[in-house]
Amino acid sequence: MIIGLLHPGMMGAGVGAQLVANGHQVHWCPTGRSRRTRDRAEAAGLLAAGSLAEVLAASDAVFSICPPANASDVAEQVAAHGFTGLYVEANAINPARMTSIAALLRAAGATVVDGSIIGPPPGAEIARVYLSGPAGAVATVTRVLAGSRAEPRPIDERIGSASALKMAYGSYQKISRALAAVSHALADDFGVTPQLIAEAEAMRGNALAGRSFFPGVAASAWRWAPEMDEVAESLRTAGLPDALAAGAANVFRRWDADKDNVDLDPDTALRHLRVTPTD
Repeated sequence: MIIGLLHPGMMGAGVGAQLVANGHQVHWCPTGRSRRTRDRAEAAGLLAAGSLAEVLAASDAVFSICPPANASDVAEQVAAHGFTGLYVEANAINPARMTSIAALLRAAGATVVDGSIIGPPPGAEIARVYLSGPAGAVATVTRVLAGSRAEPRPIDERIGSASALKMAYGSYQKISRALAAVSHALADDFGVTPQLIAEAEAMRGNALAGRSFFPGVAASAWRWAPEMDEVAESLRTAGLPDALAAGAANVFRRWDADKDNVDLDPDTALRHLRVTPTD
């Protein structure tokens, strides 16, 4: 199968590499993308096209894997080109936005599958790709990914189910890290960090026990803040409290200046929480 991969970052390139390893041709458009993204795409075996129109014209199916804030714009561009193939919306977006995107693309003639990716970029480790939507389309995506490190996991036929799972999982997984960062920052102010860590180590299975992951969180926070906005919208739609998700988004935006910075240390990352974000 010929597959288009839209706006691949680390996760997208990882999924693309798995598709290539499964024997598929994977096309992407490097226009406007960074040198780092181009290098990742080349290493993954992706085939460069001159434009989005070329990618869509060549592709039987399209995977959209981009920062959640860009998901609607990407879908609108694809719909504007009249794409009539299989569109896998695999971004961390709330179910209501997923439903809206599906309606837009179906009106243009496409078949839509709701996807959510949980885990690290596939390769050394396995990522789980949850799928929901029309049974035949979900079966096709399952076959495309079968046996790869991007492990397909069908859920049901409801558009929104896979997105809801991502929101439910992400709300804990990412908010817990925001809470841990704020807790350590407070402990630093009073010089009680060793005692906090000692108490945390007495607990089991929690993010509070370590500090080494904070630089990674800071570097990724520019992507996580929009995801928390999506979690908040999911909670509001369900009539549940959204303040924790909104608060986590605000925490992550304190790290906007640390986007993709791999040279931070934990102490510096925590100090950057004290910088008031600008609008």
